[in-house]
Amino acid sequence: MSVRPFRDIKRKKTKVINVGPVKIGGDNPISVQSMTNTITTDVKATIKQINDITEEGADIVRVSCPDESSTLALKEIVKHVSIPVVADIHFHYKRAIEAAENGASCLRINPGNIGDASKIHEILKAAKNNNCSIRVGVNAGSLEKDILEKFKEPCPEALVESAQRNIKILEDKDFFNFKISVKSSDVFLSIAAYRQLSEVTDYPLHLGITEAGGFVSGSIKSSIGIGSLLMDGIGDTIRISLSDNPTQEVKIGNEILKSLNLRNRGVKIISCPSCARQAFQVIDTVKILEEKLAHIKTPITLSIIGCVVNGPGEAAMTDIGITGGGKGNNMLYLSGVQNEKVLTEDIINKVISEVEKKASELEN
Repeated sequence: MSVRPFRDIKRKKTKVINVGPVKIGGDNPISVQSMTNTITTDVKATIKQINDITEEGADIVRVSCPDESSTLALKEIVKHVSIPVVADIHFHYKRAIEAAENGASCLRINPGNIGDASKIHEILKAAKNNNCSIRVGVNAGSLEKDILEKFKEPCPEALVESAQRNIKILEDKDFFNFKISVKSSDVFLSIAAYRQLSEVTDYPLHLGITEAGGFVSGSIKSSIGIGSLLMDGIGDTIRISLSDNPTQEVKIGNEILKSLNLRNRGVKIISCPSCARQAFQVIDTVKILEEKLAHIKTPITLSIIGCVVNGPGEAAMTDIGITGGGKGNNMLYLSGVQNEKVLTEDIINKVISEVEKKASELEN
């Protein structure tokens, strides 16, 4: 069952680039990224984490490559994962070349921090030869010295000037398969920088609030910053930066996109916070259902409402709904229509059964 969004977001049309098989920009879906926090040379642990991230719904993953042994490890890592790997490179141009030659689908670099033009040329040559894209990653914490001296402090204009400088470096070498980010840990600075950058370039933008913090604070900061930009139609791929398990980053990223009707994946649960009117334990029920329905990838809406105040109205707008009723008799709604009464102790099993049935119908 689909409900027309109150507001349809009109995305800015950007150029299309490739990160492996994933297309970024244009009308392509906004992709969700994360980054491993394992030691890259621990190949087994890194592969496992990437596969966990993939199962959670990531489209792309970034892997840190601080030394030669890490870039060499990519050759084995990419054989055992199903999503494109971005090599995170800082300063040393040889790491970027090695990463491109060992299976990276994209290189995250700051061309201005690499060194002289000959080194950048070698990186771009390796990228072209290996069908490898680039992310120009501008960060408020690591701006070029002369730009920082000019603007005295990180500001939107400083980040955009750095981005434009790096764009020109790539364009002058006839390299155009790249995306850009202008990240800061400050929400206001990030939003302003991305808005300004979006006005002066048509390259796809990678959105993020860098070093956002722990799960709660980082999720809130990221939701405000990234969500504000997405509502403006800005952004082609996102990464939530949390001091937490990378799977949590993916979960929050997908929830942001789902809440804005920009992308649907899995079960979208609408549930009440519960109160004295609830006919069953809403909070516990939702927690269990989130876990038990995590394997469902098909977009399905599910409402779990503890009483009849808002229950029927919410159920009318979702594929499947449960509304609390008196004496343990709760009402199941299918496609917005009352279907049958369900005893409280049967709610979880009944909902799981109906969601799986619905997913099967939609897939076939």
